[in-house]
Amino acid sequence: MPRGETMMRLRQLAKATRGAVTRRLVPIDAATLTRPVPVSRCFAMDRGTPIDRYYIEKFLSHHASLIAGDVMEVGGAEYIRKFARHPRSVAVLHATPGNPQATLVADLTAPDTLPAAGIDCLICTQTLNVIFDVGRAIEGMAKLLRPGGVALVTVAGISQISRYDMSRWGDYWRFTDAALRRLFAAQFDAHIEIYGNVAAAVAFLQGVSVEDLPARAILDETDPDYQLNLGVVARRLP
Repeated sequence: MPRGETMMRLRQLAKATRGAVTRRLVPIDAATLTRPVPVSRCFAMDRGTPIDRYYIEKFLSHHASLIAGDVMEVGGAEYIRKFARHPRSVAVLHATPGNPQATLVADLTAPDTLPAAGIDCLICTQTLNVIFDVGRAIEGMAKLLRPGGVALVTVAGISQISRYDMSRWGDYWRFTDAALRRLFAAQFDAHIEIYGNVAAAVAFLQGVSVEDLPARAILDETDPDYQLNLGVVARRLP
């Protein structure tokens, strides 16, 4: 598992720019959305809330009741703190040393480094895109979870390249619901949720933030032919 998951990079960028950088206020209009240079190259973190973050949080909020018992998150505990109601314990998984939030340094793609069947809920956001051996990573998730435990997973569908990840360990995959069903089928009972539409996809690729849009309701229309982000509720089989 790469050490700098995309969401960790976004967290670090948010901390680095908080109070230090003025948000870019480039007006958004039809001409902006057809130009070859995006408004933002960092997923709109310099403008406001990234559109994929809106979908990630919508997914986790909808399934917050599952974030219970012994809970683990990949990269940090941001979403456990935000959405878990009364977890029994909180753990953070990171692949390499150096993350002060990490309680477990281990690799999802190396199941031998992982403890077995100790977690009730695993939160893994925007991470599988930057892991080449996706199948092994999903095996690692299954090992971590108790039988009946749940992984809440989000991945990118339509997205720009994450240059931060590409230049360090790689940015390998963009997913569809069909791919996710096959990947999770062997070890999980998986339910796939699709987020996005053509307007959301164009705005996201141009680096437009949620706050730039005339109405957030634009994001809530789903077109399965424009899968911007996907969520997986993956319950480990006995």
